[in-house]
Formats: sequence, structure tokens, C-alpha cells
Amino acid sequence: NMDEFAFGSSTESSAFGPTHNPWDLDRVPGGSSGGSAAAVAAGLTCVALGSDTGGSIRQPASFCGIVGVKPTYGMVSRYGVVAFGSSLDQVGPFARSVEDAAAVMDAICGHDELDCTSQQVKADFRAACKQDVAGMRVGIVKEFMEADGLTEEVRERTLEAAAKLEAAGAELVEVELPHVDAAISAYYVLGPCEAFSNLARFDSVRYGLCDEGHKDLGGQYESSRAKGFGPEAKRRIMLGSYLLSSGVYEKYYYPAQQVRTLITQDYTSAYQKCDVILAPASPRTAFKFGEISDPATMYLSDVFTISLNIAGNGGMSMPCGLGRETGLPIGVQLMSPQFKDENMFRVAMALEKEYGTAPVAPEFSDGKAGE
Repeated sequence: NMDEFAFGSSTESSAFGPTHNPWDLDRVPGGSSGGSAAAVAAGLTCVALGSDTGGSIRQPASFCGIVGVKPTYGMVSRYGVVAFGSSLDQVGPFARSVEDAAAVMDAICGHDELDCTSQQVKADFRAACKQDVAGMRVGIVKEFMEADGLTEEVRERTLEAAAKLEAAGAELVEVELPHVDAAISAYYVLGPCEAFSNLARFDSVRYGLCDEGHKDLGGQYESSRAKGFGPEAKRRIMLGSYLLSSGVYEKYYYPAQQVRTLITQDYTSAYQKCDVILAPASPRTAFKFGEISDPATMYLSDVFTISLNIAGNGGMSMPCGLGRETGLPIGVQLMSPQFKDENMFRVAMALEKEYGTAPVAPEFSDGKAGE
């Protein structure tokens, strides 16, 4: 299960009803790929796939206490995936161990002639898991650690993970991403514009719901799209339509692309000082159903993940224990330079040696999980 067309951060906007977090059934599993994350956390399967446009793998992985990988843009084929933001989308695995995630990545990465964005990639993720972190440079982003909305328990776990990596032989360095505060603003221009374009194909003829019985094609289009899209999908389609309209396009879309360039350059500069960046995956632990009703507030759930999709780099969420106040899973985010995703698997394996592999959620750990 997932948020409709991947439009969401909680799986509450699914046309099939919400998915519940296996750690607390009154809370969301994150989104948009919340169903995949919940299935792995509950022990229903050892691995699953999700898609990540602005954090839709890493945020639910954090909420559900499992490993979630968003590869570098172009590393994995997207053929067969319904497009949301074509310049942002990437497919990746969920798993309860780093090695399982590495095995999936070894299987799915590489060039696919059916996806023109996929690249010729040579990588061995399982081999990377056997290397230690001695001598690696781990970047800490000041802008992330001082961000508004970051809860103290998430900050504590992130700094604790950094300390464990330093103890394992890694060097901690401070890096800057000066334009990262503009990432959400740029994303919610670029994303809806691309979504508006992609979802135009759902015309009730080739794709999508067909509301039959109309005398003319225009009436069928209008009625089918009105009934076939949920509220969040309609919101983003209308926003994208407005942003791409005459007189508005130049005011918002062009500046958003310029911000994208600046953010990409920021990451390039940061990686000259480090091999991997360590940051929170989400500003907080899983929230309760209905707790966040304002769309703008919901969008802030991805404040630490969106900039990575804009830049196209690789990222993953790695479980690092439970929150001191909530007792719920917390994930730290590891980010690597483009097509150097093996770096973050090395660091993730070092953290897994400290925290252990992700357990099955307590309510489902009856000894039969995964059978």
C-alpha cells in the first residue's frame, strides 16, 4: 500500500485506506511507500521495494525502524513505475539488515534499455559491506542539526551514531549546505509541475478510471479525472497546472531550477571534504493518524530528505535505536556522492555492528515472522 501516486508522507492518502505502523498501530508508517516499510518491519517479508521522490523510502524506513535505500538517480531502472517526478524518482529496497539491502541493490542496479535515465553502473554492495570505516570522512551538516522542528531525541540519536562511527575509526568533519533551506520550496514547484505533466496521461482512455455514459469525450475526461484522483493528487495537479501557466512559469519554475543547481553544487562542494554525510532521516518519530492535517506541515516531514532527490545523490535510512521519549524507532540518514553509494553501505554496516539488525516490530515478533 502507498499514498496515491506517491503523493504523501504518511500513507493516509491511499485509495485503499491507510497502512498502520507495526510498532504502534495508532501511528502512521510514513510514506509514500509506507506499505512496503510496514510489511518488512512486521516480518511479512524480508525485503520490499519502494520509490523515493522526496524521501518516500527513507522516511518510512525511519518510522518503521528498518533499512531503506534511495540509490543515486539513474542507478536503478524505473521501467514499470508510474512516474511522479521524472527528474526525482528512484526505486530502492527496504530490508531489516544492511546485507539484505545490499543483495537487492546488487540484483537491481545497472543499465536498462527500457529506461533512458538508467546508467551503466559497476558496483558490488555486498563487498562494500565487508569494508570497515577506518579513515573514512563523515560529514555533519550544521544546517540540519540546528533545523527548526528537529526533536531532541532524534538529534541525540544522530549525534550518538556519529560518535560511534568516530570510535570505529571514521573522522567527523563539519560541512555546509548553504542553500538547503530552499530545498522544500524548490521541490514543491518542481514536483507538482512534473506530476501535472505525467498524470495528464490518465485520461480515462488509455490510463486511469473511465467514468462511462457520457455523450462527449470532454465530459468523460472531466468526470473520470474528478472521480479517479484523490484530494492530494488533485491538489498537486492543480498546483502544477498553475505553476506552468503563462506568466507564472517564469516567476517560479525557472528560479526553482536555479535553486536546484545551487543545491547540487553545495553537495558537490561538501563531498570534497567527506565521503559520506550523516544526518537525521526525519525530524521526529512516527506521528498518530490525523495528527497532521495541514498539507504544508505534512510536507515538512521530508525536510531532511528532499534536497538529496534534487541533487540526485544516493541516500539511505539506517535504524539507530528507539527514541528516549517516545520509545519509537529513529533512523539516521547516510548520504553519498553520485554513483558512490557503496560508501554509505560501508558506514551503514559499521552502525549495524553497533545497533544490531532491525528487529521485527514487537507486536509481530511471535517467532513466526517471515515464515
